[in-house]
Amino acid sequence: MRLSAGTPSRLGASWDGRGTNFALFSANAQRVELCLFDNQGRRELERIRLPERSEDVWHGYLNDVAPGQLYGYRVYGPYEPEHGHRFNPNKLLLDPYAKRLAGRLVWSDAHFGYRTGSAREDLSFDRRDNARGMPKAVVVDETFNWGRREIRPNIPWEDTIIYEAHVKGLTQKRDDIPPNLRGTYGGLSSPVMIDHLKRLGVTTIELLPIHGFVDDRMLVEKKLVNYWGYNTLSFFAPEPRYSQDNPLDAFRTTVARLHDAGIEVMLDVVYNHTAEGNHLGPTLSFRGIDNASYYWLMPDNPRYYDDFTGCGSSVNLTHPRVLQMVMDSLRYWVEVCHVDGFRFDLATTLARGPNGFERNSSFLTAVRQDPVLATVKLVAEPWDLGLGGYQVGGFPSQWSEWNDRYRSAMRRYWSGEGSLIGEVSSRMTGSSDLFNHSGRTQRASVNHITVHDGFTLSDLFSYNEKHNEANGEDNRDGSSDNLSNNCGHEGPTDDPAVVAMRRQLRKNQLACVLLAQGLPLILAGDEVGNSQGGNNNAYCQDNEIGWVGWEGLNQEGDDLTDFIGHMIGLRKQFSQLRSHRWLDGRRPDGSYGVLWLTPSADEMKESDWNFPEGRFLAYVLGPMEQGQAPIFIVLNAAPEEIEFTLPKMTEYASWKQLLNTTESQQKTTDFASGAETKAPPRSVLVFAGSA
Repeated sequence: MRLSAGTPSRLGASWDGRGTNFALFSANAQRVELCLFDNQGRRELERIRLPERSEDVWHGYLNDVAPGQLYGYRVYGPYEPEHGHRFNPNKLLLDPYAKRLAGRLVWSDAHFGYRTGSAREDLSFDRRDNARGMPKAVVVDETFNWGRREIRPNIPWEDTIIYEAHVKGLTQKRDDIPPNLRGTYGGLSSPVMIDHLKRLGVTTIELLPIHGFVDDRMLVEKKLVNYWGYNTLSFFAPEPRYSQDNPLDAFRTTVARLHDAGIEVMLDVVYNHTAEGNHLGPTLSFRGIDNASYYWLMPDNPRYYDDFTGCGSSVNLTHPRVLQMVMDSLRYWVEVCHVDGFRFDLATTLARGPNGFERNSSFLTAVRQDPVLATVKLVAEPWDLGLGGYQVGGFPSQWSEWNDRYRSAMRRYWSGEGSLIGEVSSRMTGSSDLFNHSGRTQRASVNHITVHDGFTLSDLFSYNEKHNEANGEDNRDGSSDNLSNNCGHEGPTDDPAVVAMRRQLRKNQLACVLLAQGLPLILAGDEVGNSQGGNNNAYCQDNEIGWVGWEGLNQEGDDLTDFIGHMIGLRKQFSQLRSHRWLDGRRPDGSYGVLWLTPSADEMKESDWNFPEGRFLAYVLGPMEQGQAPIFIVLNAAPEEIEFTLPKMTEYASWKQLLNTTESQQKTTDFASGAETKAPPRSVLVFAGSA
């Protein structure tokens, strides 16, 4: 092979049609060797010392190295954990810019840079070669035929309805999908799945992590896995376990087909930590390439990691090259894979500086000015486990955020807790107390009642206690504060009254998520009554517990697919529900954004908001434009029916009922303006004004 200097300008392995340029960042290394492997990844064919170093990038160009070549790195430098350096050339390291992975991690003590079991722990040094059990990076050809007609959906923010799903779990139990596609990227875009998503009316599917990840050794020894995928090792490579052949092309084909159906694709991304864990974790990539650059280390003792994530370590985006890697990764998924947005796990960690969370951090500033990322949706999980980590409402205007304040308030409300109507009113109208600043609008709030982490919607009203015994941690893991309500019986039951109440409460929560201003998020499987048997932390359950159970599909009493479709239809019909202007009350000309009404249809006063144990909330959202109808929403979380009066408005002679969550089939009923009627116990009602 002919070796030349190549270029440091593009990190990773870049094939140009004649050969491949290899470039790796390491500020503290003394030497870098490129290791080439056979097609099976078992035999190391050659080690090539990268000949050049330019601004801390080690690089070289090899003629005749083509797509399909397997490779890794060995990086030489000081092994001084007490000074933050953990170089060990006995360990084969994965390229942080790997675009495709070959093989899976086979655990052994050789993956640790120190001698496991040594009294000196990580201060000892291990000389065993780990290459045989390491996944290898693969040189790729990034070209792909998207077709001349491939058009991204570009759903406006205010019209976005997110459906959170796991690639495998969504389709693994769908008997109407071919067996070879179940649990794969291809299964997501199968005709059956696309038809279901269209029937629901969702606009955007958000996938749990698909960046290449590994299974923790502890879990493997328990015969479990990192099912959710929050254990990233490669920020550029699609996880190969969801594909039978080329995962990059399989994923891009799925994106293209979903786009053809008008459905966006968002990725849940984990840049806050990696699979290498704490100071006693393995040396697989970043730790052995340049530990002191990639991770937050304790200032007074850099042997240890500053852990904001609860996963042992935190990625340090204040370092320019680490920030570059994350930005390059994001742009790669947009430009090469055509994804439409990202949900950032523990996003507060990404925006940390020396003094904690910073709204003008390097990461948030870089994102703000990036022309590629300006075209996609950005959603933050706005907290981490570090000091000052809870930052709901703290992100810049470009971002939306998961709003756990919505989740908590609505769980408490529909579980029967009183004296919440003030907070519920704010959560249903975009949470202005959290987001009405810095030019932000209601779309800043991503409203959800259930997500992957926690109870499913069915379990929320079937269990008062978590049941995580299958996780092998004696039921200690997962949250014990679920704000759930088992409706009088723990777990499954045939009691018709309990079954009916649970269905009713599921409908109420779904109705509220889709009536609330902001972005609705629905958890995959909630529409068909999917249960995890009370497990509220199914991160390691790649089995019947974690997979979506579709038994309730088309089954009366379980299937709420058409109900969700009806609610999304209402959301599309009434632009007030998708507003991007903060609401005001009665204006001088008599018009209004929102009117909060008592059961007697009088405008609420301060004393009405403080009504003891109040569980009834009613309000009118005014028309957004000329000729549009107002919409009247009634929430009754009380266990008894409550009499109320339809709003008395001279310009509207009647109110047409569009929703009553206690009815199995929605009936359209007209009520005269000012008429009296009753809200059934635990119900949501919607009416539209008619002239």
